[in-house]
Amino acid sequence: MTHLRIAFAPLARTTFDMSLANEVTQSARQSLAEAGFELVGPAELITDAASAQAAAHALRQETVDLLLIFQATFADSTMLHALADQITAPIFLWAVPEPHTGGRLRLNSFCGINLAGHALTLQGKKYDYTFSPPGDEQAIEAVRTRAQAGRVLRKLREAQLGVVGEHPAGMDTCHLDMGYLNETLGLRVQRIELQEVFQRARAISPAEITRVRERLSQKLPNLDQLEQKPLAGTLSVYRTLKEICQERRLDGLAVRCWPEFFTDLGCAACGAMSMLTDEMTPCSCEADANGTVTQLMLQWLSEEQAFGSDVVSIDEQRDALILWHCGLAPLSMADPTVTPRGTIHSNRRVPLNMEFPLKPGKVTVARLNRHPASGDDAQRHAYRLVIGSGEMLSAPPAFSGTTGALRFDRPVRQVIDTILREGLEHHVSMTYGSYLPALTVIADLLEMPVVRL
Repeated sequence: MTHLRIAFAPLARTTFDMSLANEVTQSARQSLAEAGFELVGPAELITDAASAQAAAHALRQETVDLLLIFQATFADSTMLHALADQITAPIFLWAVPEPHTGGRLRLNSFCGINLAGHALTLQGKKYDYTFSPPGDEQAIEAVRTRAQAGRVLRKLREAQLGVVGEHPAGMDTCHLDMGYLNETLGLRVQRIELQEVFQRARAISPAEITRVRERLSQKLPNLDQLEQKPLAGTLSVYRTLKEICQERRLDGLAVRCWPEFFTDLGCAACGAMSMLTDEMTPCSCEADANGTVTQLMLQWLSEEQAFGSDVVSIDEQRDALILWHCGLAPLSMADPTVTPRGTIHSNRRVPLNMEFPLKPGKVTVARLNRHPASGDDAQRHAYRLVIGSGEMLSAPPAFSGTTGALRFDRPVRQVIDTILREGLEHHVSMTYGSYLPALTVIADLLEMPVVRL
């Protein structure tokens, strides 16, 4: 697991109790390190403008997920501004309580973050805070949540998305807004022509296809039972897309999977996208760029694969929503009690698609949702973040391909009512684990409304 990196900046004024300030600072450092965070920043307390400027300059050279201002004592906002103006990361303010002795106010830490919060608000900068002793478990989790959000936003600013072809006509869900993705998220988009993929796929050597097949056959024992020419076509597509991602340093792909992969190349793209997603290069079908962006966000939170799925039905008996797709889910998500199979596309009748039920476990779902703007921007579109969580159940497949029965934290009829009354996309992304708090922080930092499923 990748350690979250925190710029730890302990602020103090020498007119307060420096011995106690050092004591609580070291205790905070130790508790954060024991919780698995990697701390960067000055070893000593920051006590004046010069040391704050020096710390800011050093921390600018670091890649960090969070700026943690540890208010060891009261201080005015000059040191805060020196740091917050230079470090691009979410901000967390930590003040520590002290005993009510009837004597000297030794730290006055709370007043420090009160002043800091007002100063940041005047600058339009968002922050979170805690007023708790070092080592407090809820405080540690609040730090983790904000650092997780910071890591996702940092990686979005560094990311490059490949979009293969245009989304199919009538698939408004998959509309690409390159300006929004770049201006708001910082993510860059590279266009890739379908014909480039086809030409390169046709040139993949039989020996390379055989090597890919041998690896895949360890997970799919029935490859010999499939039509071999289109199977080889899907494997050549996998190899081609993998090479393109490596050459162009792409973090994910949104692929126009139909009809051309069937009509021009004679195979399904689904299996190729499944294999890439398993290797942590998430892919979405129908050139759904927002779907892949959401998968990237979930993948960076969970450090596990994320899958883009259709919402297709409900299971009243299980109070569950049925997620389905024709076969591009990563094999790592397969129910361990079932052996996955290679299969054919349900409509086009050629391989390679993956067939298995999704494994049981806690799941987080999300979707970067495009919806009508209002007011002066009424002719444009705005964005919201759709989030939800629940339990993927152990259930027999509802349909061929990849399916899962997801029991949300709310009754399923309420979930589908939200989907349809809010006019949400029919694609959602999912990963295993619980990440709603971090997704909520991401939405807040992006000033994006949240829709809860």
